[in-house]
Amino acid sequence: VYALIIINKAGGLIYQRDFADGLNKLNINDYLVLAGTFHGVHAITTRLHPLHPPPSLDPSTRPDPPSGIEVLETENFRLQCFSTLTGTKFLLFTEPQQPNVDKIMGKIYELYGDYVMKNPFYQLEMPVRCEGWERRLVGYLRVLNSR
Repeated sequence: VYALIIINKAGGLIYQRDFADGLNKLNINDYLVLAGTFHGVHAITTRLHPLHPPPSLDPSTRPDPPSGIEVLETENFRLQCFSTLTGTKFLLFTEPQQPNVDKIMGKIYELYGDYVMKNPFYQLEMPVRCEGWERRLVGYLRVLNSR
């Protein structure tokens, strides 16, 4: 796992951390631009779908709404996006062949819920500054990266 970025529902960067060498180091302005750009692209891709839904056997069922961009893969890295129901987006940068990215993302989200969202001092949509979250996240990803 190379890096994690968390974007709030308005497209603002609320968390960024590098966990391994492998990606070029960016300055904070670059991360802010990346967060805003990804938010815009994600919003556009949620609107890309066929004009007419495919016919289904049961007229009472509706297709799932488009989820937007979920994976961006290059020969150097893979970007996996997990978008929560509240609009928060978790962007995980990994090696292209990283196995079980969905499970890793699920564990990161579980830690986020336990240590950030349950923290009475955390304000929604603001930058994440929780020591417990940071310790648990770094510990979890250090074990993954050492394999």
